[in-house]
Amino acid sequence: MRTRFASATLVATLLFPLLAFAQSASTSGALVIVPASGTVTRANDEAYATFMAEEQDKDKAVAASRVNQKVRQGIEILKREDPQARLKTRGYYTYPVYVSGSAPSPGKQGQLVGWRVGQYVEATTSNLAGLQSTVAAAQSVLGLNGLRFGLSEKTARSADDELIASAYRHLTERIASIARAMGRNLSEAAIDTVDYEGSGNYAQQPQARMAAAPAGAYAGAAAQVEEPSFEPGETTLTMRVVGRVKFK
Repeated sequence: MRTRFASATLVATLLFPLLAFAQSASTSGALVIVPASGTVTRANDEAYATFMAEEQDKDKAVAASRVNQKVRQGIEILKREDPQARLKTRGYYTYPVYVSGSAPSPGKQGQLVGWRVGQYVEATTSNLAGLQSTVAAAQSVLGLNGLRFGLSEKTARSADDELIASAYRHLTERIASIARAMGRNLSEAAIDTVDYEGSGNYAQQPQARMAAAPAGAYAGAAAQVEEPSFEPGETTLTMRVVGRVKFK
């Protein structure tokens, strides 16, 4: 018991000067940097789908022709099913395929068994009501390589007023908390600068490239595909703000 009492006495003795300093320290003219943030949530209203065609054959020209035909057919289907969709082709690739364990190395020629050819087609659309049927139709020819949902530029911009207000409200709340912690009145604090960050760090990140499907996954005759199920979900927009506050 005596040891515990002695320890408590020692801690109080050590902390007393610090507490006394904190109570007596002058904050007149203090400049405080206050970070804050605001958030707004909106229902996703745009879809970004990535389709692909991939073929493998001993003859490079045959594999390329199959891919070219499938991509052309897939684009025709997408345009027919969703005329308003924005389409973009990318990532055309052609590379040799070797027997397992016989890849070429310095001074050694690999055993070539064929060529793998592929291409991606990206579709961006706001027609979420018809998305499932559009994807199913395209999947009769192309493979769905990736799908994500987000906000259209119009929707994201329409949230600006609420997002800015949310960030500023959080900033003023934090300033009030800091003033109380310093034993100062909020009326003694003057906001010197408000910096709404424009670095682009808080914009939506681009979709990561999806892994390629196994070779030959899309070979064979076109078949009707059952409609997939999608839930667009929501996106939370974030804005950071930094305030410089000076106390009188």
